[in-house]
Amino acid sequence: MQHPLVLRHGTLLDGTGAPGRPADLGIQDGRLHAIANPGVLDGVRVIDCTGLVLCPGFIDTHTHTDLAALREPDVPMKARQGVTLDVLGQDGVSVAPLPAGRRAQMERTIAGLDGTLPDWDWETVGEYLARLQRTPAAINLAYLVPHGNLRLTHLGMDDRRATPDELAAMCRGLEEGLEAGAVGLSTGLIYPPCCYGDTEELIALGRVLARHDRPVVVHLRSESDLLSEAVDEMLRVGRESGCRVHISHLKIAGKRNWARVDVLLAALDSRDVRVTADQYPYTAGSTMMGAMLPPWAHAGGFERTLARLADPVDRARMKADLVVEGPHSWDNFWSWGGADGILISDIPSGRRAAQVGQSLGQAAAGADPIDFTFDLLLEERMGVGMIAFSQSEEVVRTLMSHPNVNGCTDGLLGGRPHPRAYGAFARILRMNREHSLLPLPEMVRKLTSQAASALTLRGRGVLAEGAPADIVGFDADTVGDTATYADPRQFPVGLPLVVVNGACVVQEGLSTGARPGVLVTGR
Repeated sequence: MQHPLVLRHGTLLDGTGAPGRPADLGIQDGRLHAIANPGVLDGVRVIDCTGLVLCPGFIDTHTHTDLAALREPDVPMKARQGVTLDVLGQDGVSVAPLPAGRRAQMERTIAGLDGTLPDWDWETVGEYLARLQRTPAAINLAYLVPHGNLRLTHLGMDDRRATPDELAAMCRGLEEGLEAGAVGLSTGLIYPPCCYGDTEELIALGRVLARHDRPVVVHLRSESDLLSEAVDEMLRVGRESGCRVHISHLKIAGKRNWARVDVLLAALDSRDVRVTADQYPYTAGSTMMGAMLPPWAHAGGFERTLARLADPVDRARMKADLVVEGPHSWDNFWSWGGADGILISDIPSGRRAAQVGQSLGQAAAGADPIDFTFDLLLEERMGVGMIAFSQSEEVVRTLMSHPNVNGCTDGLLGGRPHPRAYGAFARILRMNREHSLLPLPEMVRKLTSQAASALTLRGRGVLAEGAPADIVGFDADTVGDTATYADPRQFPVGLPLVVVNGACVVQEGLSTGARPGVLVTGR
């Protein structure tokens, strides 16, 4: 038979970790219809893949394209690095569920992560997923129910323990989101209002997840001084609820903590809790600059935070909290990277364009950098993004080599973004080649079927007959990232072909304009 599309003379890495083998791939009706010896299959359209590895599409298990997928459905920064599935709804703060009366608060909260959208026409998870389906993207999309949205809906921004009725309502909201098609729960335990929830709250939500065999995807409560306590909390959540635990953007922040990598390795090797993680391959992270403020500064909502930034007494207390030494319940100024290690990555208002890309020390121009940070957040009404250099290259490579760790971008897309938004997956392949971390079939497994398994995205991540035809073609000898901190909007090299559900979205290294992506649900 003639297949509508044949990828000919490639080297197949099927995503299972098995060795590569020469193969032709026949694609029909959006699926991989046949795998055959080279030269056997006939096609209406044939693409010569000589010299290319053909593998499953990469799965970005931590991404911030929740609104970008609607604003820019071609999502070239993802498709052109081989990502064929983005998992949205991260860090416990996202776009649904969100009753209209709470929207203004959450829109401001997530602007630094996801940007904005003028025509926001949904409230529930189901309505948001329906909007995604009406606006097909170049890649597939899945969604996690954000813990912070559940909390905001029922408790607002209160810094307190949920009552039994409020907790029951949050559990019902999670159940409704999963039934609508979400693939798990996310929480960001440094971000308000997630940080106000206690361990018992997470266990209760975890029991809902366990009934559906879905994961809790967690930004730990600390990635620096209280790393051990933060990891132990999530192990307890997994143990007592029975749910899977997936740690977001696995890292150790702050030089004095780098030697504690064994804490994370031990968690990943846990025998009584299913623990997985994802990781971006850089020594700098990126988030909203307001995340540096201690949790109490966010209590009561956005306007209360601004009032505290304007109050001399509250500012003095915040400053003392940010420079305190020793264990505490938030990461201090130095664990984030300090004045020279924190860069301003985005100021959406455009009022301080010259400062985007500068370190806090440079932008402060001789003033105290923490006072400057407070002034900047107040003037910009918290609308500031940052890149923070706080990690070790050796630790990054050690964690990257663990079999339960898959790749991610965690890419914020506004202003001068972190280069991971454009280059993370190509960088992983380059680092693997240059440092001989793992055999290539094993690294591909981690980026594909391991990622799918971690988030229970069944049917994805492996190239087998009948599977969705999400396929990446890359040159193993040349694939690599070109995006830098100074010039981040640069696409990878050595990655000329990306197929999503049987349609070419990248060919000869360029976006084709095709938008064959579908919504991947937990149903």
